Amino acid sequence: MTRSALPSPPTAEQRLDWLRLIRTENVGPVTFRQLVARFGDPTTALAALPELARQGGRTKPLTIASRAAAEREVAALQKLGARLLTLADPDYPQALAAVPDAPPVLSVRGHVHLLERPAIAIVGARNASANGRTLAERLARDLGEAGYLVASGLARGIDAAAHRGALPQATAAVVAGGIDVIYPEENAGLYEEIWQQGLLVAESPPGTQPTARHFPRRNRIISGLSYGIVVVEAAEKSGSLITARFAGEQGREVMAVPGSPLDPRCRGANRLIRQGATLVESAADIIEAMAPMLRRPLGEREPDLFDLPPVAGADDGTVAKAREQVLELLGPSAVAVDELIRQCQLSASIVLTILLELDLAGRLERHPGNQVSLRFTTD
Repeated sequence: MTRSALPSPPTAEQRLDWLRLIRTENVGPVTFRQLVARFGDPTTALAALPELARQGGRTKPLTIASRAAAEREVAALQKLGARLLTLADPDYPQALAAVPDAPPVLSVRGHVHLLERPAIAIVGARNASANGRTLAERLARDLGEAGYLVASGLARGIDAAAHRGALPQATAAVVAGGIDVIYPEENAGLYEEIWQQGLLVAESPPGTQPTARHFPRRNRIISGLSYGIVVVEAAEKSGSLITARFAGEQGREVMAVPGSPLDPRCRGANRLIRQGATLVESAADIIEAMAPMLRRPLGEREPDLFDLPPVAGADDGTVAKAREQVLELLGPSAVAVDELIRQCQLSASIVLTILLELDLAGRLERHPGNQVSLRFTTD
């Protein structure tokens, strides 16, 4: 989403409604942005939620985050010396704002001005070799000295080495849980150092303990705020490869350090290179590969994805029939929204509104690449 398409930076009062909306049941980042585009601001969107969910087929009340809960979250962040960044704030990372499912609200703790630097992510194996850790630390140090922000996920192994290497210059750790939750505990000392010298970033509320579902969400933020990602040692089916996949989908530069084919920890990185990732062995290689990325703006948003004008010229009967058409075409397999609109032969506005209603009702699953599927669950 472009800066011009966003509302003005929210006041302290409006910030509570930003928080309430994203913490509301069935409201994810894409739905949040569609609601704000449709209604103009989170405050108006909050008032419209119950009726939209009802139209989507929900029978029990939608759980909307209370003002008191939002106030408690803000107070908890203030106590930690942290604060909220919204998509409308000028210091929200520009690269991440261009991602369709960017978090509408981030918790940040530390030196927020570091987000002004172009970021490169370094990720890799938790059980990394000594050589892998040494290389990751060296790459991060050299990139930091060259003016880059080095982003990673505060995991053991390659992540921790990258943070340590860039710590004297600029590093950002994206955590899977709350901004105040240290995981793994062995990185408690590194967490404190990053807080004092770098930046900590979280999508979840303070106190949230990370679970398996949080890590892919964290990974898409690591890749999203970066212009490129470097994989140093990664086994097949590792979380680092998930981050690399997100980076590719987001239009970022994917790079990898080659390793021995005899080492299982290198197979994932080697496969990325076979699939077209840029082979890098030094910070100079990374900087050279990044040059074209830094010369062009990151991807603009798709206009139909977030522009949801009110459905005009359609009576209740027309919209009800359109809902039947959309539901008939949806199933458990993901389908591109553009293809759905084409087959329905309805206006994009009507189809996107119906999808929004289904999403709020808890009946829609969103997938990467602007695809959706139907959830066969009841509320």
